[in-house]
Amino acid sequence: MLRTIFSLSLFGLLAFSSAWAQITLVGVPTQGTQPSDNVPLADYLALLRQIAPAAEAGARDYLAAFARRCGRTLTPAELRRAMADGDGDPALMGLIRANNLGDTAGREQLAGQIRCPGKATR
Repeated sequence: MLRTIFSLSLFGLLAFSSAWAQITLVGVPTQGTQPSDNVPLADYLALLRQIAPAAEAGARDYLAAFARRCGRTLTPAELRRAMADGDGDPALMGLIRANNLGDTAGREQLAGQIRCPGKATR
């Protein structure tokens, strides 16, 4: 039952993120940027919390691990793409699931699997 609820929540989160990524605002210049690229990180995390607290916690773990491994912070647009592109970044999706299950060891292992753009995998 818990697995089904989590799966449905994650599906809803992915669908919401994908739909949000496709929003076009009338009168807003979009050359080189998408409107959703301008959403503050705190607002995006608050939306994730409303959808599923584990999604917010997983995203926060992903942000922290990315900063540790890659030496820079992830932008809100990069986090949104990690969430919404295809099936989502496997490490991020795993962190959300591990948070939902309370799997501390899994969270630590997944944090070590974060990929840094433009860098060779460690």
